[in-house]
Amino acid sequence: MTPGASPSSSLALDSLEVLQRAGYAAYLVGGCVRDRLLGREPTDFDIATSAHPDVLLRLFPGAVEVGASFGVVLRRQGDAQVQIATFRREGNYQDGRHPGFVEYVADPREDAVRRDFTFNAMFEDPRRQQLLDFFGGQSDLAARQIRAVGNPATRFEEDHLRMLRAVRFAARLNFTIEARTRQAIIEQASRIHRISAERIRDELSRILTEGAPRRGLELLDEVGLLAEVLPEAKAMQGVEQPPDFHPEGDVWTHTMLMLDLLESPSLTLALGVLFHDIGKPETQTVTDRIRFNGHVEAGEKIARRVMNRLRYSSEEIDQVVALVANHMKFIHLRDMRQSTLKRFLRLPHFEEHLQLHRADCLSSHRKLGNYDFAREMRETLGEDQLRPAPLLRGEDLVAEGFRPGPVFREILDGVETRQLEEVSTTREEALEWVRNHFKDRL
Repeated sequence: MTPGASPSSSLALDSLEVLQRAGYAAYLVGGCVRDRLLGREPTDFDIATSAHPDVLLRLFPGAVEVGASFGVVLRRQGDAQVQIATFRREGNYQDGRHPGFVEYVADPREDAVRRDFTFNAMFEDPRRQQLLDFFGGQSDLAARQIRAVGNPATRFEEDHLRMLRAVRFAARLNFTIEARTRQAIIEQASRIHRISAERIRDELSRILTEGAPRRGLELLDEVGLLAEVLPEAKAMQGVEQPPDFHPEGDVWTHTMLMLDLLESPSLTLALGVLFHDIGKPETQTVTDRIRFNGHVEAGEKIARRVMNRLRYSSEEIDQVVALVANHMKFIHLRDMRQSTLKRFLRLPHFEEHLQLHRADCLSSHRKLGNYDFAREMRETLGEDQLRPAPLLRGEDLVAEGFRPGPVFREILDGVETRQLEEVSTTREEALEWVRNHFKDRL
């Protein structure tokens, strides 16, 4: 059995052959073995070997050390790459992340002991059709369960991020988490704060985009990690909504239904869905009916705060906040002025706004009239009308005697509004309007 014909798999097979020909034990290990046994095409390839790092660098000229203290070397060839690591055992962990010491070993079983889950602790030599499965990884794949290698409490004490990885794998593969492994996560959930925000962010992002975001969020909640990582999302539970608009239930249920509707979402769309109603818990009032006045503005602030806390990029934050800020505007599309509508329809990544609105409707009242209207208007207007060439630019204002400053933006915005409204259609008409309305600003 071979792992396929992709450039990375070919490089991995070549690396195995080089190592074995030189007299060293070498196996594919981890996710690529797991995925192959599940009938999936592996995308990343890792090799574990008895060869020490200095040998690896000699056998593979051009390879680079990417984890010198862990004996990890990266071999690249074009777009293909494979990570090669020396068999090792690790000393007691002191900080929930880093081992006290690393020692190279010759026995692959000693290397397998330190790994997280049984299905990630299997070693394979595809050329010899040999599989080393020391902890029942194949049986756990057949049972569709996530089980820690050895004592689950010890595995999670070593690296607290493994708790999030268990949830991610269970969601993505539609597996259960084995009872002892699950209980260990529940007992240690509060320790996740010892992990850096960046590593938590990366796991959360994968949970949201690898194919089963709803199940991932629900599993986070079941094992106690949601309240630790995203307490703002936990707060949506039990927040009732007006049944006329939201027959599906509370804010949490609505959000989970939306996540379930997403197909291969971008990260920003998935986060936009998760956060679109995040402001409702703190703005709920009950008078003649349940209301959430100001929930959009509150949601913008919360989304920005959470994403800053998790160290997302400014570009990602801006897009997610834009999705939160604009998700209620679809209600008013048919009443908007032409200029307002056109500016709305040309928002950056507008397809994400559309997809969020569609999921919002389908998970509540199921009326898609405004979604269809927005799509039709974008197609009808096209880029030429949504983003027409400016009638005036800054140099035109300078030529008219205006000094650069805040007034430039005010004037140019006004000119563009008239252009989008089709009131001013030529440069001369735009200049005439400027002269009449801004002569006292010269």
